[in-house]
Formats: sequence, structure tokens, C-alpha cells
Amino acid sequence: MTATVHGFQTQVTKLLDLLANSLYSNKEVFLRELISNASDAIDKLHFMSLTNQDLIKDDPNFKIQIRPDKDAKTLTITDNGIGMTLDEANSHLGTIAESGTEAFMKNLTGDAKRDSQLIGQFGVGFYSSFIVAKKVTVITRSVNASEDEGVKWESEGNGTFTSENIKVPFRGTQIILSLKDDETEFTDTWKLRECITKYSDHISTPVELYEEKYEQPKEGEDKKEPEKKFEYTQINNAQALWTRTPKDVKDEEYTEFYKHLSHDYQDPLTWAHNKVEGDLEYTSLLYVPKMAPWDLYNRQNEHGLKLYVQRVFIMDKAEAFLPNYLRFVKGLVDTNALPLNVSRELLQETAVTRKLKKALTKRVLGMLEKLSKDSAKYTEFYKQFGNVLKEGPVEDYDNKDAILKLLRFASTNNDSAETNVSFEDYISRMKEGQDKIYYITAESYEAAKNSPYLEQLKTKGIEVLLMWERVDEWLMGNISEFNGKEFVSANSQDLKLGNLADEEDKKKQETAATENKDLIERFKKALGDKVKDVVVSTRLIDSPSCVISDTNRMMTMQMRRLLEASGQTLPDEKYTLELNPEHKLVQKAYAEMEENRFNQWADLIFEQALLADQGALKDPSTFVKSMNALLLG
Repeated sequence: MTATVHGFQTQVTKLLDLLANSLYSNKEVFLRELISNASDAIDKLHFMSLTNQDLIKDDPNFKIQIRPDKDAKTLTITDNGIGMTLDEANSHLGTIAESGTEAFMKNLTGDAKRDSQLIGQFGVGFYSSFIVAKKVTVITRSVNASEDEGVKWESEGNGTFTSENIKVPFRGTQIILSLKDDETEFTDTWKLRECITKYSDHISTPVELYEEKYEQPKEGEDKKEPEKKFEYTQINNAQALWTRTPKDVKDEEYTEFYKHLSHDYQDPLTWAHNKVEGDLEYTSLLYVPKMAPWDLYNRQNEHGLKLYVQRVFIMDKAEAFLPNYLRFVKGLVDTNALPLNVSRELLQETAVTRKLKKALTKRVLGMLEKLSKDSAKYTEFYKQFGNVLKEGPVEDYDNKDAILKLLRFASTNNDSAETNVSFEDYISRMKEGQDKIYYITAESYEAAKNSPYLEQLKTKGIEVLLMWERVDEWLMGNISEFNGKEFVSANSQDLKLGNLADEEDKKKQETAATENKDLIERFKKALGDKVKDVVVSTRLIDSPSCVISDTNRMMTMQMRRLLEASGQTLPDEKYTLELNPEHKLVQKAYAEMEENRFNQWADLIFEQALLADQGALKDPSTFVKSMNALLLG
């Protein structure tokens, strides 16, 4: 059969061009990626063989073999795993499917030197071969294929690859790297031994290196030069890391295992390794990454833990063991309480799964609570995953209080957008007589910090939590209290100041309502059905007006746009306009005797209040025209 020439997917071509000219210093990551892929292929076949031993009867001992050839300047990585068909090779090796690689492509800048440094930030899998190789040849045969259905795949990383069916006498995959002239250090056995020990000691499959052995003469034989031999020697420990006692595992081993597991380039932020015995026996090894994946907020994206049953790999990304708001957690669970033939569908229905999910969720929340004691590390975590954690109190009612303790926000207590204030911090600083937690949601930090709704609260020295993320309004609309303290939005009609409102405040409000009765009536008449009501404000100090709703929480324009974009039809909401009668703008408007001009002033003051609250107007051009007309006199 003649080899067929194929073009790489456009993204792959760009990636290969960068890799072929890479300036990346930590080039040895290619070996980690290829050994990791080989380990995955063996895990998959091991699982299949549990119900069909015939699949591996000709070669039952799983292994990964590394063979350097100094003379040919090649490095060969061979596994006896599941292998590939021709269609699978064309698909898996010709297109990008790995989310980490997609993220890599999205982060390219066009600056070759800068982009080459990004290589280490993403596990680019098989394509990392081209960091050190000028040509890559793959010889593979699927476990379900005959010898004549073997595959040869080859590319020089120049935008195309060839593939064809050939006779392959063994199952599995062999990757032959024809090394670049300046990358021949990867034919040195000492270098390869160092890399295997560093990156693959934790892999449960034996990793063997083809290296020189010298056979010394036996006692009594004539002395002669030791005979040089070559043979495969197992380099790695080949004991699954999670089966070891935690106190015997070094931090470096945990971090390298994480990179193998996740294909992440960075060390994890934290991890927890636990073995539980009793009614439900299981071992878990859970990691929190440093960086959020690019598709964290795509709730349809596959996520979850690796599942092992009695140390046998069963499936990747088993999402049944953690709730969706903890989808950033990486790791594995190994249990003997599930059958080896458990399916993804069956997992959703078993009592064992439900118990494991409950236990593992508490384990992760405990990890995060412990992490929160280190403010620097927790700040790092929260910047990456804080918003997804906010989905938790609604999604996971049983753990609502534990999740709420982990949330952080900005506050009027600090002149900073840093989200480092917990609800417990807030409560610890509450004024005497205060029994509510006050907050404000807005379009941005600046809009929240400068909101007119905060003026009265600020004058009383009452701290307000500042929120501006999209998820914040949804979150606060679905929770009512924390530790017995009710949440109150600063733009609520009733701020529920309770003991914080003194007698002078009450008298001032009564007097203001009486003294400004005519002003209120005039504004009501001018605005008509644009508003629900017009009242004198007691919360405003520096601003002329604000709008309020008779519900506890007003829907911001941001939330309204979000819901409308999702196809929901929302009725127009009518607000009550609060006026600050002591503000010069309101006084200037009231002094206007010409009725049409006063109506323009009333519209302007009302729309200013809407703009300050919503961040946008339905008809901004009319507002601008009206404002210009008034400015011109």
C-alpha cells in the first residue's frame, strides 16, 4: 500500500512550526508526555483484558521500553498497550483534541521567543516530540487488528504527515524520534535514566531502558576485558504512588505525579492523600491546580477524577464523585467497593458513589479551609477559582455553610479591589447593634465603591461588601443569611438599620417628607408612569437621586441582559425614585418655573439615577440630547 499524504489541522501546523524551532529550555518534558501517553494506553488495555484475557495472551506483561541509538541518532519509546488503527492514528495524531493544547494555541502571541516559553505551560502531548525530533515515525497496531492492519505514521512536522497500513507483528505503539543534531544528549543513558526517575517513578507500569551492561569474568577465568552487552533494565519504582503510605512520599513525587495525571506544567497549589478503611474503603489523592483551565466555565466540558477499582484503571474524568462547582479539582479515587465492570451510567445510580461523593466533597472543602489559613496561597487560589466556588452554596445545600466560609469579597473597609474579606471577617467587625450583613452588586469595582446607595451607610461607619462579578448577583439572590445574620442589599427599599438608625434619623425623615411635599408631588406629576413612586431619601448625602425597588434586591442591567440573552422575556421593572432635597441639582430643578423645562430636569435626574444603578440606559441618545438642551439653557 502506498502511503497517503495528509495535511495537519491548521492549529497543529502552527504548533509544530513553533515546536520545531523551540527555544524552550526544559526540553525533557517530551519524554514525560510520551511515557504518560504510553501508560494511559496500557491502562486502557489492562481494563479491557479483565473481561477478555485473550487480548493479551501473547504478551501479558505490560511494559514501556525506551531505546536510544547513538549511531542512528534515534530514540524509540515502545508500549504494549491498546494501539491504534489507521483511522485512529490519522485522527489522534493529526488534530488537536486535548484541552490543554487548545489553551496553548489560544495563548500564542506571534512572538516566537516568547511563545516558545509557553511550551512548558501546557501538556502538548505527542506533539512535544518535535521539540527534539526532526522526524517522528509511529508504528502501531490496535489490539483488535491483525498483523496486516498495522499502521505506519510519519511526519517531519512541516504541515503534512503520511500514513499507511503495514504489517506489524506486535500490538501497541512504537514512537521513533529521529533527533535533531543538537539534541543527541537524549541518546545518553545517564540522561534518560535521570529523566525517567524524575518524571515517571510513580507510574505503575515498568519503564525499561535499553543500556549497556558489562559482564565481569567469573572467578578462576582468565582476566580479560569485560564483555559489553545490551539489555533492558527497569528504571522506575513501578508502584502506584497513591498505594504508598503518605509519609513515605516526597513532595517532589506528589508534584510529578500531578503533572503526569493532569498534563499541567505547574506544580499543584495543594493536595490531600488519604486512605480510608471501614464500611467504605477507598484511597483518594486530590489536587488543587494553580491555574484555571481555559474552559473552566464551560459546564459541558468533561471533568472529574480518574477512577480505579482495586488498583485497576477504570475510567478517566469520572464526574460522579465531585459536584460541578469543584470541577477544577484533579486527582483519583481507588476503591474496592465498586465492581470492575462499572459503567459511567451505573456510577450515577449506586449508593457507593453517593457515599464517595459526599466524603470526597468534604475532603476538598477541608483542603480549601486549610489552604485559607495561608492568606497568600488562598488569594492565589481565589483569583483562579473563586467565581466557580460561588456556584456551590446553591448547588450543594448540605455544604452551604462550609462553602460560604470560603468565599471572599472586596469591602468598603479597604480601599482596594482585593477580594480578601470573608463573611466571618465582616461579622467580626460589625458595629454594636448591627445584626445585618450589607452588600452591593454593581457592574464593576469602581461602580460598587462609588455607588450612591452607600452614602448613608458610610456616614454611619457601616462596612459594605462590594460585589461586581456576574455570579455575585445570582449568588446573593439565592442565599438569605450567614451565621444567623441576614444579607441586606444596600439598594433595598428598606435598609433594615434597626438599632443603627437613631432618633435624629427618624425625625429628619419625617420632617423632610413634610417639608418637601410639594417637590415630591411635582416630580411625580412630571415622571408619571415612568416611576412607581417618588419619595424623599434619607440614604443620600452627596448624590441627587437614586432608584430603589420594593424587593430586597434590584435586578441590575447586567443580570437583565444576561437573562434576556438566554431567551427569557422580562417585564419592565418600575422603580421608586428617591430624591435628596438638599442637593443643589434637585433644588435647581425645583426652582424652574417653566413646566416643560422642569419636566426635562425631572427626566434627567431620574435617568441619572438609572444610569448610576444600571450602568446603561435603554435610550442614551435622548438622555444626551435632553442634558445638552439643559446645559445650553
